[in-house]
Amino acid sequence: MMQQYLRIKAQHPGMLVFYRMGDFYELFFEDAERAARLLDITLTRRGESAGEPIKMAGVPHHAVEQYLAKLVKLGESVAICEQIGDPGASRGPVERKVTRIVTPGTLTDAALLDSKRDNLLLALFPQRSTLGLAWLSLSSGRFTVMETAAGNLSLELERLAPAEILVPEDAPAGELNGRAAALRRLPPWQFDREAAVRTLTRQFETLDLAGFGAGGLTAAVSAAGALLEYARATQGTAIAHVKSLVVEQERGYVRMDPATRRNLEITETIRGDPAPTLYSVLDTCATGMGSRFLRHSLHHPLTDRAAIAARLEAVGALIRGSGAGAASPLHAMLGPCVDVERITARIALKSARPRDLSGLRDTLKRLPEIGAVLAAFAERAAGRIAELARALAPQDDLLAMLDTAIKPEPGALVREGGVIADGYDAELDELRAIQENCGEFLTQLEARERARTGIANLRVEYNRVHGFYIEVTRAQSENVPDDYRRRQTLKNAERYITPELKAFEDKALSAQERALAREKFLYDRLLDALAAHIAPLQAAAVALAELDMLATFAERAAALDYCAPEFTGEPVIEIEAGRHPVVEREVENFIANDTRMSGSRQMLIVTGPNMGGKSTYMRQAALIALLAHCGSFVPAKRARLALLDQIYTRIGAADDLAGGRSTFMVEMTEAAYILHHASPASLVLMDEIGRGTSTLDGLALAWAIARHLAEKNRSFTLFATHYFELTRLAEDFPQIVNVHLDAVEHKDKIVFLHSVEDGPASRSYGLQVAALAGVPGGVIRAARRRLGELEEHGLAAGPQRDLFGETAGAPGAPQEEHPLLQLVRELDPDALTPKEALEFLYRLKNWCEK
Repeated sequence: MMQQYLRIKAQHPGMLVFYRMGDFYELFFEDAERAARLLDITLTRRGESAGEPIKMAGVPHHAVEQYLAKLVKLGESVAICEQIGDPGASRGPVERKVTRIVTPGTLTDAALLDSKRDNLLLALFPQRSTLGLAWLSLSSGRFTVMETAAGNLSLELERLAPAEILVPEDAPAGELNGRAAALRRLPPWQFDREAAVRTLTRQFETLDLAGFGAGGLTAAVSAAGALLEYARATQGTAIAHVKSLVVEQERGYVRMDPATRRNLEITETIRGDPAPTLYSVLDTCATGMGSRFLRHSLHHPLTDRAAIAARLEAVGALIRGSGAGAASPLHAMLGPCVDVERITARIALKSARPRDLSGLRDTLKRLPEIGAVLAAFAERAAGRIAELARALAPQDDLLAMLDTAIKPEPGALVREGGVIADGYDAELDELRAIQENCGEFLTQLEARERARTGIANLRVEYNRVHGFYIEVTRAQSENVPDDYRRRQTLKNAERYITPELKAFEDKALSAQERALAREKFLYDRLLDALAAHIAPLQAAAVALAELDMLATFAERAAALDYCAPEFTGEPVIEIEAGRHPVVEREVENFIANDTRMSGSRQMLIVTGPNMGGKSTYMRQAALIALLAHCGSFVPAKRARLALLDQIYTRIGAADDLAGGRSTFMVEMTEAAYILHHASPASLVLMDEIGRGTSTLDGLALAWAIARHLAEKNRSFTLFATHYFELTRLAEDFPQIVNVHLDAVEHKDKIVFLHSVEDGPASRSYGLQVAALAGVPGGVIRAARRRLGELEEHGLAAGPQRDLFGETAGAPGAPQEEHPLLQLVRELDPDALTPKEALEFLYRLKNWCEK
């Protein structure tokens, strides 16, 4: 048995092997040590191998999913080795085989997946200055590729957030270090393009990849081929639900760098919490499919004006059609729907469970009702809603198949039986009849035996260990007939078997085993038949997910008083009474503000006190623009804007110690990326740039960056600063405008007004905010005195010193003494007469006049 294990383990290095032995999955040697540490299970020793005790650890087979879930979260991969042979027919070890491999990026089981998050497997293949990417959601069958510049790696990793990354063994680690995703290195030959083309065309049953728009791609196709082979190997079967390839274009979505996604807190706060975020405010979706579609849409705002308009029209129709109900009728219908997308994938992988199929059947029964509601909405918006209604057309053949084959309330597992409906298969019905008549036979036998033996308390019973038996008390055991054969002796009773009961037992138990085998055969045949319906099921799943998201947009718009944004060909961002969608839910009274930007108001220099709301004001403009490009209504009284191509933010202060970058270096790196990539169609948020260095250096950099954005990039820019010198830029550049958020003092207290007005702020109120933060009063008073001195004498009476240069007065620098100092040093005051002293004063006066 250990030889068999070691052969299997040698085929799966680098992953844990769960080796089935009876009711347990066992792990051995180093795997056992690792699993014991990671899962907090007992490590034991048994037997010997090469003179050393064999280390073992195990988990029960009925609870394996919870242990797999924990290992996957830790980035581990597990090979599941099952017993496939008959223990009774084998003279040696039972035949075993790895039936599936569980890795972080190839999960399909509902117990291991987050219902509201896509689980992506990503492959990367760098080819000179180009980076090929391919990613697959095995639980849905979506397969996507793209090529981009190698420098965009971190941007794409932040956008996709994969669970597992595949790279060639010889690829440099670079930005892959420190990522939450599990990293797996594959031999470089697995990324061969010619082999990849053969693999992909065989999967899609096509002559070439030109029909998918991938004919001219090289690095991306190489990555896709390696990924597909890896996914197929982990499942141990064909992945029939992966039927097409999507080539994604960079210009298809509004681009956002990793810093922007973090700063806007789209699906995760800066601290890494799931709430409060934009996603947590919006996600009232009725299904997991809808929640995943919403999450994807928020990270992929559209740039196709027609697609955005179609979504907005659909949301408007849902709001008008639902009235005060805020899309609740549609949500109520979608609520009981199962995760059709993931169940379809499990059908294709032959891993769907009975309750997956019963849930799918019940969801298909709801399609006519959903279609009728959509038909009413489609009268108001014939575009996108009508398309979704067509994708959700009833699938009568499939429904009839499931209705006929599966019981209304099937068992959880096929091996336990109770799955296939009565009347579906005559042979199964006959075997079940034998089992169901068992009770009646035993009752009759018990009555006959009591009459024959005269033992009134005689019982005929059954248990899993000993099968059928006749039980009598110890006192009555002398009265049993001669044909009774003792089966078991208890403290106060004896159990017997008779020839008649033994014959019935053989027949009944045989019928049970044959019924379970027949049910397994029928269930597997049903899964094979369902494979023909995968494509329409996938289309229905996508339609249900989008419909759920649109219904959520409608419900949120009605409940939170959002308005429909208007897109225009003019270069403008006009927001009337805009609100921050997250902050307004966290405070009692949120002050709405206008944002007006155009060719003549291209950059807004935002000044005002700390805690005054500058960052909130800037972020709300970006979030309103993002929501509009997702096809959602927005938190404002009115919003009119041009299509954007990119959104960038430079907000907050954080260092990168692991990467060897200081706070200021991170700030400048992000600013440099913006200056190199922002275009006239981009929205840029710059918050207090330059604060990580000396005052004059920071001021100079902030001034130069603002000027570059205004002159070169010509982007829509919100530029918050405490450098009041920057407000003078409005005098030199007509497209730069000053705005401010004000505050007032009352009895040494500060009151923030949070309203945006034109013009620069008068002061920063930094000391007042420090007092609010709890800085000791003595420190505040000392700061106020020092502030007065600085305001009176100026911040810098002379040139700012260079800390790294050799200037006069610096230690070790050569110094030349002033002649006046030399004259004073040579003077002996005690030897001076009054006349000489007076003459010396005149000489000093002449020096000063010169």
